[in-house]
Amino acid sequence: MKAYVFPGQGAQFTGMGKDLYENSALAKELFEKANEILGFRITDIMFEGTAEELKETKVTQPAVFLHSVILAKTLGEDFKPEMVAGHSLGEFSALVANETLSFEDGLKLVSQRALAMQKACEITPSTMAAVLGLADNIVEEVCASIDGIVVAANYNCPGQLVISGETSAVEKACEAMKAAGAKRALILPVGGGFHSPMMEPAREELAAAIEATTFSTPICPVYQNVTANAVSDPNEIKKNLIIQLTAPVKWTQSVQQMIADGATLFTEVGPGKVLTGLINKIDKEAVTANA
Repeated sequence: MKAYVFPGQGAQFTGMGKDLYENSALAKELFEKANEILGFRITDIMFEGTAEELKETKVTQPAVFLHSVILAKTLGEDFKPEMVAGHSLGEFSALVANETLSFEDGLKLVSQRALAMQKACEITPSTMAAVLGLADNIVEEVCASIDGIVVAANYNCPGQLVISGETSAVEKACEAMKAAGAKRALILPVGGGFHSPMMEPAREELAAAIEATTFSTPICPVYQNVTANAVSDPNEIKKNLIIQLTAPVKWTQSVQQMIADGATLFTEVGPGKVLTGLINKIDKEAVTANA
């Protein structure tokens, strides 16, 4: 079965999507529609902006989403997903790809999500850190032992997790992870503590926007970050998407479940090759490709 996967924040690069814009009339039309919806020319930043400009959450999230979704649309008849999944922000790209959300609604939600997250980051200092070389359960136990808010936020592949929470608690957890035998535990250059309770203000804001959006029955199931299972019911998809901002991204578990359910080829759609790299670490036998 053909599985398509969509990356999240961190995959952006200057010049992303430019070839699509120049070589496809459909892509150009969709990019221009996006500029209109967002109220600023995101294409200018994507094609010519500095790394610094692209790193701003309110730019990064729509940029990565647009690159993925427009690339999928330009594949035309070749794009026949039988299952989809996206990492964090990528879940919104996946939901446009499997026709749960329209292009316009997906973009509006992604933009609102980015702004809500940016606002939440300004309330209390929060951050994320990568932890390498420790088993999932050890990372969870160390987080639970720390005074303050710090949780396992991304299960990227075995031995590679990201923790998230209050800055002081994440810093303490990094030291404790090293003491517990982690190869590395390092603070990441991110805007804040995503996928942790620190995002509660953003979750509330985004929940209202999600509730007001039409979710249709998809053409294939989405393996959602929150449950790591196949979901096809629009109301259930909605519910899981609302929880997503404060819940961990269960990427390892999602990929394992997709393989168990019959995925034979994983194609990453969007900037970078982060997900195909993770999938190959989750299952050495997995066949991967980049669109």
